[in-house]
Amino acid sequence: MIAKLKEKDEAIALRKRGFSYSEILQRIPVAKSSLSLWLHSVGLSKHQKQRLTEKKLASMKRGWLKVMEMRQKRIEEIQKKAKGNVSYLISEPLWMMGTALYWAEGTKMKSWRRGEAISFSNMDPFMLLIIKKWLKQYLKVKEQDMRFELYLHETSVHRLSEIKNYWVKFLKIPMENIPIYFKKNKFGTRRKNIGGTYFGLMRIKVRKSAALNHRVTAWIEGLSKKYCGVV
Repeated sequence: MIAKLKEKDEAIALRKRGFSYSEILQRIPVAKSSLSLWLHSVGLSKHQKQRLTEKKLASMKRGWLKVMEMRQKRIEEIQKKAKGNVSYLISEPLWMMGTALYWAEGTKMKSWRRGEAISFSNMDPFMLLIIKKWLKQYLKVKEQDMRFELYLHETSVHRLSEIKNYWVKFLKIPMENIPIYFKKNKFGTRRKNIGGTYFGLMRIKVRKSAALNHRVTAWIEGLSKKYCGVV
């Protein structure tokens, strides 16, 4: 009992000096529930509260930096392996076409935003069909992980059923899986993509695919090195 009272007094003294619960537990090995009971009524000065806040923020920053360091290490491992595959993949026409098309029209990874998912947009159905096959064969993307989005000018709303059937036929996807987004028609526009030959723009997005996009980034860099002499 005397030992417990001594631990309690010591804990209260440390708390009044602005020590955090974790710092106190390092010095006094008791149950956290006991420590909370002893210290719940111990008030802290403004300076002590500030110290605890600063320590908490510093700890959060260290944790965040550790997470970022681990994420960067995973990215480097993914890209190193992907670059190593370029030497034999480069002889496969579908891989070459898909990677080059994505290089031109796909959503690339940004240095300031490392979580970009795979996303490819175009008006050409054959190009989208190639990308769809490329995603399946080389990135092992399952059909259910692909999301298709259709973007149309509002002047084409009267052809909606025809346009949806057009994309369903080419891409072989269920009609109900195509959300549609309408673009407002600008007054006085002279755009040429109108009439019966206009079928809008289709976007293919892959769920939770940032890691795959890092692989594609490495492939693109591999092609750059092979054909342009740059990395």
